[in-house]
Amino acid sequence: MTHAAPAPGAPRTPGTPRTAAGRHRAPRATIDPRASGTWIPVLAGIVYGFWIAGISRDAAGYQVTGWNILLGFVSGILFAAVAFGLHRAAPALRAGPRALAWAVFAGLAFGFCYSQTGHSVLRSSGIALAVAFGVGATVYYHTYVNED
Repeated sequence: MTHAAPAPGAPRTPGTPRTAAGRHRAPRATIDPRASGTWIPVLAGIVYGFWIAGISRDAAGYQVTGWNILLGFVSGILFAAVAFGLHRAAPALRAGPRALAWAVFAGLAFGFCYSQTGHSVLRSSGIALAVAFGVGATVYYHTYVNED
């Protein structure tokens, strides 16, 4: 079955933009800066970056160096980018994969932060697994209870 393109001047659905050929295209997804899914990851990334830079500074003998400033900036930007991506992608996931994604993110973020204090890799990994398990269980419960 073939479909004819709409004739010029034909009525169209309100709110859909028209391309040069007269066909409709899908509206673009926009980012609302006032939405909590936008500013919370940015704010959390700033806090995380300062936290990592502060811990790195403490481990370096309380001297501010270019290394701990760079580490703070890079860590904060990566944290905010991944958190923003999870905020955008997580609503499309079911309870299990959503909980796993947030658990992995929280475990890696906390494990990296704790490893900057100078403790052993085994201790950092154990605490990161405990944090990941807690976050995963909480997100799974919240998502499962509120699922349609």
